[in-house]
Amino acid sequence: MASNIKRVLPLYTVDAFTNKAFSGNPAAVCLLDHQDLDDDMKQKIASEMNLSETAYVRLLNDGESSENASSFEIRWFTPTNEVPLCGHATLASAAILFHVVGNKSEKLTFQTKMRGDVFASRHGNLISLDFPLYDTEKQDGSVKPFKEVIQATVGKMAVQDLQYSAETKTFIIRLDDSITRDELESHNPDTTAMLNLDPQGQYFYDVILTLKGSRENTNQQSYDCLSRVFSPLFGLPEDPVTGSAHAVLASYWSKQLQKKTLYARQASRRGGDLHLKVNDNGRVDIAGEAVVILKGQITV
Repeated sequence: MASNIKRVLPLYTVDAFTNKAFSGNPAAVCLLDHQDLDDDMKQKIASEMNLSETAYVRLLNDGESSENASSFEIRWFTPTNEVPLCGHATLASAAILFHVVGNKSEKLTFQTKMRGDVFASRHGNLISLDFPLYDTEKQDGSVKPFKEVIQATVGKMAVQDLQYSAETKTFIIRLDDSITRDELESHNPDTTAMLNLDPQGQYFYDVILTLKGSRENTNQQSYDCLSRVFSPLFGLPEDPVTGSAHAVLASYWSKQLQKKTLYARQASRRGGDLHLKVNDNGRVDIAGEAVVILKGQITV
């Protein structure tokens, strides 16, 4: 006889990379005990939540609880797909463990399915993520598939540089320094065309528009760089604030500006701020704040 026993799991929503509610990037966080959920159920919950990512955080070691464990498994699902790495949902997960559950660890280890271990630690109001750093290589915008993606993404806007990370399938389009922040924020890429050019994700997971920071284009803020991130393959025409994208952007802008410490703004409609520190060990610290919006339970 089939069992009718249901599981009741804690479920939260968190706005990441912001200290203001209803800005930054919203993520759902589902805390699992030692018993996992199957992937189909994870995808169904993520589709139901309909946020850019839902993170599943599972206990690994017998005898531990969310209050006292320091190592967890983490996986991330968009409404349509599992993704290999997600910064803002990891930040959201750490915020729940630190600030809601009351975990006393200074540093948390998250074991991922595809990107090794990532880490989260607390520093005052900031939570810092320790992520891999991904290098990029310069590209020729006149050849396929980059030519078509550039046209769909920027139209007639002036482009200064093109970079690509093969490991993460991230394409960076650096806009000319003459472009203003207002122009970046008001621009409307053809995300449908972007998806149709590479519907299976053979070349592109993320396409990033980025701009060098200056007083003129940062409204007097001291940002080193600004960006917008588009991920139509994962059902996200635009991702509001993307920690994992900054594991690529930090590599590029650190070299361009000859700086190890950067202050970045993702200039989506919701917007968010990220503190970046490029380390000599091939990793990057990505730090930000988070606001817990909703606390609840889900029955599965």
